[in-house]
Amino acid sequence: MPKPVTPRLTTDCVAVDAKGRVLLIRRKNPPYVGHYALPGGFVDVGETVEDACRRELMEETGVKAGSLHLVGVYSDPKRDPRFHTAAVVYLTRVRAPKAVAGDDAAAAEWVEDWRKAELAFDHGQILRDAMRLLKKLSTGATSA
Repeated sequence: MPKPVTPRLTTDCVAVDAKGRVLLIRRKNPPYVGHYALPGGFVDVGETVEDACRRELMEETGVKAGSLHLVGVYSDPKRDPRFHTAAVVYLTRVRAPKAVAGDDAAAAEWVEDWRKAELAFDHGQILRDAMRLLKKLSTGATSA
């Protein structure tokens, strides 16, 4: 039986510190070389999306994720110019340890005003959604 052709599964992590800064990487590889992006990448076979999210955050920034909260699933076929991807995105609050670029990140930085940053993919929309979720979590306005 031939393998079905499906979108590639990815995960991204919105890591926020106590000051409200977001941890972003500068992309080292195409597409969007030099643009800011959320730490993330492809889910490995045999790996949960949660484990992949934690792994990618650690590999690209050296930062350990706290509790993960689902932001959403982003699957627009045009979100990645290379091919169709579906991203499962999580939000985590972390202390602001020093971030160190690793893996395929050219840099890792805590960014206060991400709205002014040149962001890759659909990461601007993801960050807006994550900030709404963060506000709900902070005020206790979410339901289980």
